[in-house]
Amino acid sequence: MPEISISETPALTPQFCFNEKLLLENLNALITPARQGFDSSSTAVRQTDSRGQKVIDPEACQGFKDNVLFSSWQTRSDVLNYCAGVATSPDPEDPDLILRETESARDRERVVNERLDPYSGRFFPKEPRTESLANLVRNQRTVEEIIRARTWGLVSERCGPGSSWEDALNSWRQKHQR
Repeated sequence: MPEISISETPALTPQFCFNEKLLLENLNALITPARQGFDSSSTAVRQTDSRGQKVIDPEACQGFKDNVLFSSWQTRSDVLNYCAGVATSPDPEDPDLILRETESARDRERVVNERLDPYSGRFFPKEPRTESLANLVRNQRTVEEIIRARTWGLVSERCGPGSSWEDALNSWRQKHQR
């Protein structure tokens, strides 16, 4: 499978969103951390306490935040926002629409006698793929909030404290109007 970079925005189409595997792969894709390859000396010493470490050069920190962190967060936000829009739009190409309509019509015609069969009143229609997509997007947004908060905590430890990640990202967005 070819390496995917988050800096390359995927072609956003409804089919992209409804393909859960492709959507998750693209959301979880990472930028290659080093152009010249992995530096094994970076893992030669185990660092368990980050409080004793020096603060990283402010220019390097700002470059990382501007060129890697915020741009990847924005790309993920763009994908989630697009797919959230798809999830709330009508889906005329839903392959299970006819099946659900048939099941629903059959359910309305059923005679339910819960005294004879206590389970006869149960009916579990298959959920539309837009609902499934909406749940996936909602879950991914929750995960994104957690990841951003934890990442920002680490960045603040190494780069020095600053504003919240939300304020920093909004400030970056204003500078880089898309």
